[in-house]
Amino acid sequence: MDADDFRRIALSLKGVEESSHMGSLDFRVGGRIFATLASANQSYGNLMLTPEQQATFVEELPEVFVPIAGGWGRMGMTHIRLAAAKEEVLAGALRTAWQLRIEKNTQSRQRSRAPAKRTAKDTARNDEGVLLHSALAPRIARLHCPLMGRAH
Repeated sequence: MDADDFRRIALSLKGVEESSHMGSLDFRVGGRIFATLASANQSYGNLMLTPEQQATFVEELPEVFVPIAGGWGRMGMTHIRLAAAKEEVLAGALRTAWQLRIEKNTQSRQRSRAPAKRTAKDTARNDEGVLLHSALAPRIARLHCPLMGRAH
């Protein structure tokens, strides 16, 4: 396999777009990177995996998969030696990184749409049952509120 094969397989996955980051070719789904050819000059492709996925890949095929050095590697970023990879291995690895990115995108969208959770500590009610934000509740409770007709 080579960089052209990596590119062809990555682009065959649903919703994938080719882009570049810091001058290196990358592949994105939902606008987020899941694989790059940043190390293509060393005959590597790069995959964004979980540390657990990386450990499994490296254990099963150490001649094909290598953790990227340093902190990136500890977070799951993994080199795939293109010349040593068979097409089905490269396709499976790219599919794994792509699926992980889709799952993370979905989780991110769900979190951003979820309303902020409020607890009893976050809110208080005045004597009339009007909900007050916790940061303002002590001040409001001490102020005279003309709408309520009395001092609190």
